[in-house]
Amino acid sequence: MLPLIPTTLVGSLPQPEWLVDRSRLLASLPPRVRASELWRVPEPELAQAQDDATALAICELERVGLDVLTDGEIRRESYSNRFATALEGMDVDDPAIVVGRAGRENAVPRVVGRVRRTRSVEVDDLRFLRARTDRPVKVTLPGPFTMSQQAHNEAYPDLASLALDLAAAVSEEVRDLFAAGADVVQLDEPWLQARPQEAREYAVEAIDRALEGAGGTTALHTCFGYAHLVHDRPAGYSFLAELDACAADQLAIESAQPRLDLSILRAVPSKTVILGVLDLSDPQAESAERVAARIDAALEHVAPERLQVGPDCGMKYLPRDLALAKLRALVEGAAAVRARLR
Repeated sequence: MLPLIPTTLVGSLPQPEWLVDRSRLLASLPPRVRASELWRVPEPELAQAQDDATALAICELERVGLDVLTDGEIRRESYSNRFATALEGMDVDDPAIVVGRAGRENAVPRVVGRVRRTRSVEVDDLRFLRARTDRPVKVTLPGPFTMSQQAHNEAYPDLASLALDLAAAVSEEVRDLFAAGADVVQLDEPWLQARPQEAREYAVEAIDRALEGAGGTTALHTCFGYAHLVHDRPAGYSFLAELDACAADQLAIESAQPRLDLSILRAVPSKTVILGVLDLSDPQAESAERVAARIDAALEHVAPERLQVGPDCGMKYLPRDLALAKLRALVEGAAAVRARLR
């Protein structure tokens, strides 16, 4: 049983310096195609090194005291490319160059044929995580709408058609993840905010197809981008109320960095909210008291039974010590609020 106002990650933790060239990681956009140059460990030993770093991340998250764990996405070059580049129909060897949501050019897969999933991608990652903790575990996948925006379509009549086939691939992975022991599967859909008009046209349909018959608790994360890359935040979400009608059980949104008007939580009355209460642009760790104050502000608009808390976004780009210090504040702040509510 989870406690009231449980703590969780959105997905990623910082990868260790001995595993990833972090100077190169920090200097580039999140890769959409494969980026083997990021890894410091040669290919023959890379999988074992990733396992070792993942096991360490799981132990650190347990020691910090999080209630719902991920594997820290340690094996991933980005939140999306591990899954997207494993799909048939994606040409990652001859990518296209497009302008991303941050306004910078990035290499993306070319969609050259029917997109489909031919094998499981993250099931072994989930089994590794499940075998190393007794706590509830969450696995993250890129959502179909976001993947459709991160590719160059050369095979489908429109992006809506591409998104629906991506959703079918995601759906197969989601069902296999639950069958392998996942407690929560989360879809990452940051591009809902970057392309709200397109999102209104077909995003909810694609998300619902991806989560159809899921067989467990599902979450959807949407945000304004990594704090390391996107510094200017809009005043509020351009595509959020629409998500109250989607199939996901939980919605993960950021609030700390943009100083979000939390009355917007009233727009999603049917969902559990995973609220970001850690500002990842702040180079100092929050105090437990500051985290508690952010949670208290949310409780003016959402019942504690429908609230979980975490970072605003993935913590991949933070220094490792800072990420862990922020997570400790998250756990202590949530515990303080929980104690007052008893």
